[in-house]
Amino acid sequence: MAETQEIGGDVASKAQEYPNEGWILAATILVSSMAFIDGSALNVALPVIQTSLNASGAQLLWVINAYLLMLASLILVGGSLGDRLGRRKVFMAGSALFILASLACGISPSIERLIGARVIQGIGGAMMIPGSLAIISASLAPNRRGKGIGTWSAATTLVMVAGPVLGGFLADHGLWRGVFLINLPLGIAALIILATKVPESRDETVKGRLDLGSFLLNVVGLGSLTYGFISAPDLGFSDTRVWGTLTVGIFCLLVFIWWESQVKNPMLPLELFRSRTFSGTNLLTLFLYGALAVMSFFLSLNLIQVQGYSKTQAGLAFLPFVVLLTLLSRWAGGLVDRSGPRLPLILGPTIVGLGFLWTAFTGVTPGPQAYWTTFFPGMTLVGVGMGLVVAPLTTSVMGSVPNHYSGTASGVNNAVSRTAGVLAIAIIGALALILFSNTLQSQASPLHLPPQAQSDLQREAKNLAGAQPPASVGKQNRQAVEKAIKISFTEAFKIVFIVNAVLAFLSALMAFFLVENDYRRSAER
Repeated sequence: MAETQEIGGDVASKAQEYPNEGWILAATILVSSMAFIDGSALNVALPVIQTSLNASGAQLLWVINAYLLMLASLILVGGSLGDRLGRRKVFMAGSALFILASLACGISPSIERLIGARVIQGIGGAMMIPGSLAIISASLAPNRRGKGIGTWSAATTLVMVAGPVLGGFLADHGLWRGVFLINLPLGIAALIILATKVPESRDETVKGRLDLGSFLLNVVGLGSLTYGFISAPDLGFSDTRVWGTLTVGIFCLLVFIWWESQVKNPMLPLELFRSRTFSGTNLLTLFLYGALAVMSFFLSLNLIQVQGYSKTQAGLAFLPFVVLLTLLSRWAGGLVDRSGPRLPLILGPTIVGLGFLWTAFTGVTPGPQAYWTTFFPGMTLVGVGMGLVVAPLTTSVMGSVPNHYSGTASGVNNAVSRTAGVLAIAIIGALALILFSNTLQSQASPLHLPPQAQSDLQREAKNLAGAQPPASVGKQNRQAVEKAIKISFTEAFKIVFIVNAVLAFLSALMAFFLVENDYRRSAER
């Protein structure tokens, strides 16, 4: 094992002392790839998981959200622990836990076991995800950081190209468990490189243990808020468990902010938000990444369950998005080093919003043969837009704070992006369920179904596009009900993607008003 090397506060200026830049990028890319490929492949495999494990639409949401719940609750703690205890140490521990949880996911015999394993996977993810960018920022000189992050973005996105295709292929062949098991070789290779080639780093300016009050308030606050929004589509906002946990979450987070302003060594230094760029890029992340999470979830269901795509074809439908993101990320990272991040962070989300608007109005299409004139243009626009965003956004977040806060800054931004995904899927998912149910009721009305059939069909509405015509509708009405289900889902899908477009345009406004082109000034103040 390589001798541990402590990297103190101004680590970036000493990056030239470490000849292992390539190994550092390789390790962080491999670990990040586990999270990225897991998410992108899983979205395509969701319909077959629903069938294989007999899961309801609400349970299917929990396959995604159980992971996101723990990730959002603990990721800020994970970033702070890395700064305090050693970024490599926490990064490796999280990666090992993620690998074991992936194995548990891959062998789960029931939807309940799968959801439980996803909870453990989320805990591991919270420890490992902030570490990638923190280690890169701590080990690369400022003038190489943008290109390094661009390389990381491009490489991890290239891995994402395989995600939907791999997920679709495995799902088509009844091998959806491989979506999780693929993490094992990736993770083991990363752990070997981390143990032998990557230096340790931490924030040497922080003294004392992690404050227990900060830890509890953060976890309970984010966890309660996330649980409340996740449960809302299934239970309704009037349910005591929903509004009660939302109230607890908001209260705890407000107390957390006050607490952090009082303690000597806060887990979240509020001074970071004095930087307009740090605040603006996190607001941009909140809106844009929330919309992207919704896109991945609902587009996969639409392609497979409504448009008649096979799982492999649905995976391939995402290729324009991920290929363009891959090709543009490294170039955009270098652009930040030369010209600053403000312009790409304005143009990128605007183009993404236009892609969402195009996709919103596709309706029920003739199938995969119409892909090039229906979904392809929208995915192309989203890919170009995100290719302009990812590296400049990440570089701005990490560069707008002092180097010794790199783990905390990464934890904050990842907490924002993951919480955005949870909140967006929960809130917009609840909206989609309501729209789908109401539209289905109106679409079925002209069929004059018997009362029992109407009641059975409304109960099926909780499964969204996975709803099946109940036996009580009769053979003569089955085809008409199937058509009503498809139309109802595409109507809900249209509103969902219009909301996505609004979120993307809001993120562009955040960049316009808040992001400074010379983002490093904030870190130097």
